[in-house]
Amino acid sequence: MLAPARQSSILRALQRSEAVRVTDLATALGVSEMTVRRDVEALDAKGLLRKIHGGATRIARLSAVEPGFASNADRELEAKAAIARMARTLVEPGMTIALTGGTTTYRLATLLNDVEGLTVVTNSLKAAEALNLHQPAHGTKVIVTGGERTPSEALVGSVASAAIEMLNADICFLGVHGVDLRRGLTSPNLVEAETNRAFARSAARLVVLADHTKFGVRALACIAGLSEVDTLITDDGADDDVTAAFRPLIKSLLIAAPSAASPSRNEVLS
Repeated sequence: MLAPARQSSILRALQRSEAVRVTDLATALGVSEMTVRRDVEALDAKGLLRKIHGGATRIARLSAVEPGFASNADRELEAKAAIARMARTLVEPGMTIALTGGTTTYRLATLLNDVEGLTVVTNSLKAAEALNLHQPAHGTKVIVTGGERTPSEALVGSVASAAIEMLNADICFLGVHGVDLRRGLTSPNLVEAETNRAFARSAARLVVLADHTKFGVRALACIAGLSEVDTLITDDGADDDVTAAFRPLIKSLLIAAPSAASPSRNEVLS
């Protein structure tokens, strides 16, 4: 088993338990304890877990701490790319779509360069920048909401919410900080949560883009309940029991496999 696969397994183990032992991990993975210790040290250096004597602990995600765009941009790259590819199959020429802030929604924005006649409403500075590169060639209209800038390179607040509430979208692609069984979609930023609620209300269909690390995370402010989500697209990194717990609460939960080819639109909608 290669290091990336081992390290993903260690992180998944920490989704199930707050702490894990090196000896248990070595047995489960079929490798030496020294190999596991090196993996734990590498993950600790990346800030993905905390190394302790004899094992590792989960890093508690403080509910009001908001990570910046740059700090999230290089995490779970394959997962985010797969989620974005699957989300792209839902976009048709002539649609009006809403894109919230976030690194996964940004990845989706980079895939929209071949969609004719698209109108995009976004509060993401990064997404707007990516979309504007292709605006002249494909007639893409980019509407940026305005508002106060956040660490995640999103524009939020009353100005943003007022602009969003005047508009109607076919689909809202929503990025989130956490997805909790009881509290639904959450954000560490109170004002951004309010702006994202306006986005959710503006669209005929709410599609949430969340990689597997977002499951079980409860941030400070609630955006929407799981019953309000039409489709949640995640990757195949979550354990089956995790997705099984969420599936009955969401109308449609789609799994995007990073290693698999992108599905056709018919496969996604079936």
